[in-house]
Amino acid sequence: MTFRGLIVITFILFGLNGCKKNSDKTVTQQHNNKPNIIFILGDDVGYEIPTCDGGTSYSTPNIDKLASEGMRFTQCRSAPLCSPSRFMILTGKYNFRNYTTWGQMDIGQRTIGNLLKDAGYATCYAGKWQLDGGDKSIKTFGFDNYSVWLPFYQCPEGIRYKSAPIYENGNFLPQSVTDNKYSEDHFTDYILNFIDNNKSNAFFIYYSMILCHKEWSPTPDDAGYAAWQPIEGNNDKNYFPSMVKYMDKKIGIILDKIKSAGLEKNTIVFYVGDNGTQKEITSGYLNDSITGAKSESIEYGIHVPLICKWPDVIAPGKLNSDIVDFTDILPTMADIANISVSQKYKPVDGFSFYNALKDVNNDARSWSFCHYYPRMCGKYIGLERWAQDTAYKLYETGNFYHFTEDIMQEHPLSNASLTAQQIQIKQSLQDVINSMHN
Repeated sequence: MTFRGLIVITFILFGLNGCKKNSDKTVTQQHNNKPNIIFILGDDVGYEIPTCDGGTSYSTPNIDKLASEGMRFTQCRSAPLCSPSRFMILTGKYNFRNYTTWGQMDIGQRTIGNLLKDAGYATCYAGKWQLDGGDKSIKTFGFDNYSVWLPFYQCPEGIRYKSAPIYENGNFLPQSVTDNKYSEDHFTDYILNFIDNNKSNAFFIYYSMILCHKEWSPTPDDAGYAAWQPIEGNNDKNYFPSMVKYMDKKIGIILDKIKSAGLEKNTIVFYVGDNGTQKEITSGYLNDSITGAKSESIEYGIHVPLICKWPDVIAPGKLNSDIVDFTDILPTMADIANISVSQKYKPVDGFSFYNALKDVNNDARSWSFCHYYPRMCGKYIGLERWAQDTAYKLYETGNFYHFTEDIMQEHPLSNASLTAQQIQIKQSLQDVINSMHN
């Protein structure tokens, strides 16, 4: 059996602990050499939030442990908002190929869920759906088991935490089930049951967390939870630190489950944030502070955490500075699971970073790209297209920034001021932008 046959992929954007192999037949999980996969996506969690990335304002012990036992990426970038980001993650395509309108993915698209289901995986989706269509779209996109919030497009989106409406098996759960229940508690319980029911199967879990998106409100660990009334728009950003802590706690519960089920050696975990932190939140970062820039294309709006643990493959505490963008996730999953990406999923814009996970020669991308033109609640945000490396960013409009020196992108570089090296970098990024068309 290869390493791939001994691995379960857990995509989290957060943690995992070691465990001793026992004689239980579920531990080896032969699965015809197909690893299990868990992908956890944090909502509105910028790079500055986890302590392991340099954050100083929050408690993230499970995310930090994931990083200390796995690989932490320093150059992962998203789109500025969640819907465009999720389209890229699921399809491996840039948004000029797959984006129609906010929260409504075209039913003709194919996703990571389809890819892994076609390869024999049991598939599960829990948390924020936001792709419209309810049962039909969830299953069409490859997820047979699901427990979700926001199964149909709506604006405003409604209550998301305490007493939130939850949708399973084609229907909303009775109010008697969800009243005063914290949605993330329900979703993690659903995931734990799914794991129990699929110990002998290859499985893929996509956990699209609602935390830490506002409405900022008490979690069940806060004294004010019982009295809090879940009224839409009732926000208090003072609860944001406890929400980060609760997100981390939920991740830890899932990781503990993998360990207690004897599946830890068979599991790879990825944790990612979907875009930058919301603008009302200012967080300590190293010796400075960062104000979130969700919806903006500056670094604070698109630089997100990416952490992965893969026992016996990734050496503990590895740091990776390769550029990763969200189109890379689908081809990387395919490689980890030893699956060929068939023609029906193509074109795929992403580059697999599978070799980077194994710490062998990796043909790392030298740029990332974004096509950003979201419709949000009936209004289109102006089109932005850009390419960047780890220090420079070029927009299709021609604005060129040295963003590591000008983090707020207030001073575009003039052509007359460019060095020979900067001229070369700008041309390379322009070539990327020119190549991005249907």
